[in-house]
Amino acid sequence: MYSLPGDIERRPVSICIYAPFRVEQNTVNFKISEGVAGCIFELNGLPEQITDTVYGADSIQALQLACNIDGLLKSLGRKYQFYFATGEPYFE
Repeated sequence: MYSLPGDIERRPVSICIYAPFRVEQNTVNFKISEGVAGCIFELNGLPEQITDTVYGADSIQALQLACNIDGLLKSLGRKYQFYFATGEPYFE
């Protein structure tokens, strides 16, 4: 759940993490090694669309990096307050 600063209404937000995929050299603008994988994640429900791809040395690392969203949520904390479904603040 999230709310805008000064607003008591809490709205749903979801995080979608997609299956890792193998990265081919011609699909990115940086040099890669064999086995590099990417993983797309999205935050849905916010007033802005947030979608990104993270890359790892292999599919396990790409998935792990995509699941580590605390940094992203902290950076969005200037615009939104995040809550667990129980109502407790996500950060505090």
